[in-house]
Amino acid sequence: MEKQSKIPMVYGYAVCLVAVITFLIAGANIVNAIIDMGDPLHASRSYGAKSPSLASYENYKMDILKSPEKEQAYVPDDATLRAMYEAAKEDRIQTSRHNSVRSLLVNGLLIVVCVVLFIFHWRWIRKL
Repeated sequence: MEKQSKIPMVYGYAVCLVAVITFLIAGANIVNAIIDMGDPLHASRSYGAKSPSLASYENYKMDILKSPEKEQAYVPDDATLRAMYEAAKEDRIQTSRHNSVRSLLVNGLLIVVCVVLFIFHWRWIRKL
């Protein structure tokens, strides 16, 4: 009979341990999302090596003009290039903000579930 009473305790402690580990990982992801929201243009998510730099208009212009596609017959004027830069920059900012908000919501809900699971199982183990 002693083995039957240990199995629920092992299960309860295992759930509590998993809840704590998941809580720590989700907390770290929330911190990353908050940092990314503070500077969405330089968010940690990669956008690929082929995308032009959006650090400044001059960097963007040089990346566009040094494009590996030599067959480009059309080279946009400065006004068009500036509009392209602003549109690309705004798209990057909106994408980063969307990803940050999604990460905050998902990890926030995960933390709530972890806390509920931990409290429920910890109280249940104490009753055993």
